[in-house]
Amino acid sequence: MATLKKILFGQSAGESLTSLVEEMQKKYNPKKGRRFNHANITYEVSRPGVVDDNIQFEISSKIPQDELKGDHDMKSYFKEIKKLVSKEKHKPVSVEMENIVLDSRKDSEKERDYVKLLYSYPLDDLYDDKDVTAKIDQMGQENIKESTQKIKGSLTPQGSLVLQMVKETIQNNARENIEQLMSANKKVKAEMRG
Repeated sequence: MATLKKILFGQSAGESLTSLVEEMQKKYNPKKGRRFNHANITYEVSRPGVVDDNIQFEISSKIPQDELKGDHDMKSYFKEIKKLVSKEKHKPVSVEMENIVLDSRKDSEKERDYVKLLYSYPLDDLYDDKDVTAKIDQMGQENIKESTQKIKGSLTPQGSLVLQMVKETIQNNARENIEQLMSANKKVKAEMRG
């Protein structure tokens, strides 16, 4: 059975990633669901889940098949993306190439290949007890009650502050993950053209 911490952290991460998707859809071209398009590549951010003591979510991007010549180029593209994202500070725990066949009108199939990155962040790395204590001391008990009252599920100002930090950390990390994938796509597309 999930602990209260896992439930609340999962909810906070969910809210955080949903608002990040909305931010990306406003900044770039919105698509259906949790997707957006930038530079002719569609990106998608999954909903998070709590697995063991980690928040996990996936970020994927469509491989631009229309710009590549055949299966060999597709695999090369994927390998280059994998190499670039594996060098980052927040590395994905897995990088896979996924093939999805869509049947939008029953009579035609669309086949698409995606780079799928799985990220995993330990629950205890999403906030810092010392920061929480310092902020509580700095704000004073009355001010913090007002500024953290909106957060659901928390009974104490400290709990509210922790959930707020979880949201910010997940959102910042996921934004960084998306930007790294976008940068990798841009770099690999340019190399394959040249």
